[in-house]
Amino acid sequence: MVTVFPSQDQTRPRHPEKARLPDTPVLPKPDWIRVRAPGPHAFDETRSVLRRHHLNTVCEEAACPNIGECWSKRHATVMILGDTCTRACAFCNVRTGRPGPIDLSEPTRVGAAIAELGLSHVVVTSVDRDDLADGGAAHFAATIAAIRNQTPATTVEVLTPDFLRKEGALEIVMAARPDVFNHNLETVPSLYREIRPGARYDHSLRLLKRAKELDEATFTKSGIMVGLGETTAEVLALMDDLRAAHVDFLTIGQYLQPTRKHAAIDRFVPPEEFDALRGAAEAKGFLLVAASPLTRSSYHAADDFARLKAARLAALSR
Repeated sequence: MVTVFPSQDQTRPRHPEKARLPDTPVLPKPDWIRVRAPGPHAFDETRSVLRRHHLNTVCEEAACPNIGECWSKRHATVMILGDTCTRACAFCNVRTGRPGPIDLSEPTRVGAAIAELGLSHVVVTSVDRDDLADGGAAHFAATIAAIRNQTPATTVEVLTPDFLRKEGALEIVMAARPDVFNHNLETVPSLYREIRPGARYDHSLRLLKRAKELDEATFTKSGIMVGLGETTAEVLALMDDLRAAHVDFLTIGQYLQPTRKHAAIDRFVPPEEFDALRGAAEAKGFLLVAASPLTRSSYHAADDFARLKAARLAALSR
């Protein structure tokens, strides 16, 4: 299991819907699942900035294994719309339950924090907000605008929910012109009922395709986890589905079990299999592929954005 850095509110149970589930088995970690210890100064400075502006991060809430490395470089993925998700995915460590009201001052605080951290590229994600008429789309748009108002040179990547049954929500986000639109498929369709029961695979594909239709200049991106019981053939078929939706960038990482109440790890995928998956995806035409045991959606996002731009220019010059 991964280390969970405590978030700001520890008074409520994180996953009340999982409390009575039987414990799942825990596999011993192989040698290739190792993370770097955080550097003491930059890590603490990053945390101080985020606390001072009262912001949530997916780095903490999702128990990301790369938090030490990223925060030591003053990189953080901001999680807007509160810390409580209306979904209860079997893989996710984010708190579930009934969310509170939207904090309308949050976009301004996000912009201020990004300016203080001096980020050239930032990833903004959110909890699912099925309770909101637009799924939180207007709040995403306001956050993009606030970042650009306070630090105009910063490029903005959004990692959004699926906006299921939220007509017009995607259009609101895309009208704000994010530089990267990311929505994760998370896993292969055969595992959706078990791993991502509140979502629909075909809907997520349509969302990604529609994002590209709305703005061809915006890079589109999606990510999956492996080690949940999927087959290689299923992963290759998923790649074909993403290319049919004109997705530019694919990330593939190892699923890590947040607690024993979450989905069990079926297996640890060895590094050489990630290399093979990267090669297969590149052959299918993705502009960029990141695949390794510790790859996550926002891991090295700034460097990857520069690589995306270079890959597009190279493709156009052929």
